[in-house]
Amino acid sequence: MNSDTKILVIEDEAPIRRFLDILTTGHGYSVKTVETAQEGLKQIVTWNPHLVLLDLGLPDADGLEFTKELRTWTETPIIVISARDKEADKVQALDAGANDYLTKPFGSEELLARIRVALRLHSQSTATEVSQYRFGDVLLDMAMQTVMYNGESIKLTPKEYKILTLLAKNMGKVLTHKQILKEVWGGNYTEHAHYVRIHIAQLRHKIEKSPAQPQYIITENGVGYRLINGEIADN
Repeated sequence: MNSDTKILVIEDEAPIRRFLDILTTGHGYSVKTVETAQEGLKQIVTWNPHLVLLDLGLPDADGLEFTKELRTWTETPIIVISARDKEADKVQALDAGANDYLTKPFGSEELLARIRVALRLHSQSTATEVSQYRFGDVLLDMAMQTVMYNGESIKLTPKEYKILTLLAKNMGKVLTHKQILKEVWGGNYTEHAHYVRIHIAQLRHKIEKSPAQPQYIITENGVGYRLINGEIADN
């Protein structure tokens, strides 16, 4: 990682700002720290960071509303770092447009890993459209609309296929039940989380070696799902 990668920290607590500054700078990132949403907005417009670390409890704005506002005009990755630890808070932040959510206190290595994932996902989304993803013995080819397991074709229902492609396109990112329902079933089904749970269970039985202990489709309790341990398979 080089210093061309810019991270903006929006956090009103001085000790945490210093910690995040030292941690991220020490790993080669170029970092700026501010303590209000207004200052953060100015830096996003003028400095154009590659990623934002955002506290929800800012003195001049609600972090959720600030995230929603940013999402109306920028796709810059946002990782929320907050003392709010209820599942509902995480769901609200992710539904508002945050890419990830970490509850304070958090480990340094976990934060750095989440930063790397968010930056990689954003880089992939802005590059040439990817058509193939591989996770373990599974190869998803979106151009051919096929799924192979150990070299043999497996049959997914249309909803299972849509869920798998959605998770693959957002590799490493938590997708809430509401986000999955909206994309796969449509806006009228966003309160039917059990639809997602049923289809995820069916999907795991088709692509996981041990559906009860999944290696790829991971449950974020009360929030949604995340696809991990995958990679772009395009040559």
